[in-house]
Amino acid sequence: MFRRLLPVLLLAPLTAGCISTAAHIVTAPVRVAGKAVDWTTTSQSEADEKRGRNLRKREAELGKLDRQYRKHQRECQAGSQRACDQARNEYEQMQRINTSVR
Repeated sequence: MFRRLLPVLLLAPLTAGCISTAAHIVTAPVRVAGKAVDWTTTSQSEADEKRGRNLRKREAELGKLDRQYRKHQRECQAGSQRACDQARNEYEQMQRINTSVR
């Protein structure tokens, strides 16, 4: 009986690497699919960061338009028709940005 087991016992250490390699090959599609899902989905924190960046960008744009609007309003009151037209355009832009933020 020992003679039958001897070749198996001698070959066991040599096949350990094969078993490990086979396990890696079998699980590779699952690991690849998991990484693909990670790459294609957006986590909640990433979505929050993106929303925050967009909000800060809009706020900065609103601030810039508001400063220009106030300047052109003063010039309009001083009698400049061009400044009145620019103030009107800036006010419309501010309204569009305000409605998109909500």
